[in-house]
Amino acid sequence: MNRRILQLALPNIITNITVPLLGMVDMAIVGHLSGDHIGAIAIGTQVFNLIYWNFGFLRMGTSGFTAQAFGAERWNEAVCILIRALFIALSIALLLILLQWPISLAVPHIFEGSHRVISLALTYFFVRIWAAPATLGLYAIKGWFIGMQDAKTPMWIAIVLNCINIVASLLFVIVLQWDIFGVALGTVVANYSGLALGILFLRRRFRKDPNLATIKQSSNQAIKQSLRWQEMRGFFKVNGDIFLRTVCLAGVFTFITAASSHISDQILAVDALLLQFFTLFSHIMDGFAYAGESLVGRHIGARQLRHLKLAVRLLILWGMALTVLFTALYAAFGNQFLHIFTDQESVIAAAGDYMTWVLVIPLCGCAAFLFDGIFIGATATRTMRNAMFIATGAFFAVYYGLKAILIHHSEITTQNWNNILWLSFMVFLTLRGLLQFVRVRKDVYGKVEN
Repeated sequence: MNRRILQLALPNIITNITVPLLGMVDMAIVGHLSGDHIGAIAIGTQVFNLIYWNFGFLRMGTSGFTAQAFGAERWNEAVCILIRALFIALSIALLLILLQWPISLAVPHIFEGSHRVISLALTYFFVRIWAAPATLGLYAIKGWFIGMQDAKTPMWIAIVLNCINIVASLLFVIVLQWDIFGVALGTVVANYSGLALGILFLRRRFRKDPNLATIKQSSNQAIKQSLRWQEMRGFFKVNGDIFLRTVCLAGVFTFITAASSHISDQILAVDALLLQFFTLFSHIMDGFAYAGESLVGRHIGARQLRHLKLAVRLLILWGMALTVLFTALYAAFGNQFLHIFTDQESVIAAAGDYMTWVLVIPLCGCAAFLFDGIFIGATATRTMRNAMFIATGAFFAVYYGLKAILIHHSEITTQNWNNILWLSFMVFLTLRGLLQFVRVRKDVYGKVEN
């Protein structure tokens, strides 16, 4: 089982390391331009996180449903899930493009920054929004391959996509001097390149997979079956829970960036850099979470309780090991990591006051990431949703409660204010994992025991 976990997790880890590179490369490129550019990319990236995270169900729901269809050997259903996810992805993407102007009007009201920071962020937004069809389409394709127990294909798509992103962004910014417009354009070019490659991989899978090649349905029949209301209703029921859960997640991260911008432009830049530590750890852990989606869904579909319990137990052990490793790495090399993203010494010096929070991230976040994957594989999305509701409420209660206490005692310094923000974030992460942990037996194992 450990070998199977690693066969799924390692390609997913490589994939997930490359995913934040879209934002990290952007941050690294503009980080050497000015502090305003760092703040603008932080805001621009968070706007798209707010948008795209809300539609993360296109990947998560697709992988969970597909993994269970794979375990039960229901190949027609697996194909219909893919068609359904791609149809919904394209519909949402076209709506986002149509609504880009109203969305942009909300940015200055959500985030506070200088006129130059907001102006740069909006320039980035109006270019990158055109990548929406490719971005959401890739969510569906990636989720389907993960559900089909194939982690290598999304890995190669992500590697190629990010290589193109790096080359294109460097060309547009360094050579052509297109500033933040070039950074955003590089991301658009990379996403459509990734989508084209994903479609090629799908065509290859359908030609070479004997289970899919024997499907007798015509394309029109498959599309009609995929879009029937009864099937769509079940898809939306599970994904509605994931959507609400992700709205809360995106809301918390958007609030963190917005609150940072209200403290000062420097704190906005500092927290944007510190969140890169969280991003790196979360995407490594998500490699094992995606393995959990594949294995848990497969064993539930095949009604294999013993294998299901073993997979969950081993995933937790891997998570604990990674927590220890990343805490040690961040303690030893945290300062060097900051220098990768910026040469602005004032920002790096200010970040030093908050590096303790970086060391706590792995401990607080480990369980949240792993159990998300386990519950997605089980399509136990109601528990995920409820855990997120409670954790989000706790985040805001801690933040506003402690802030009010400090204001009452006239102790609301910049450092205290930002420390409250980070403490609230750690409470949020911890509660997510804890609340899901106590429901594993009923909501995951119960799928097979009942």
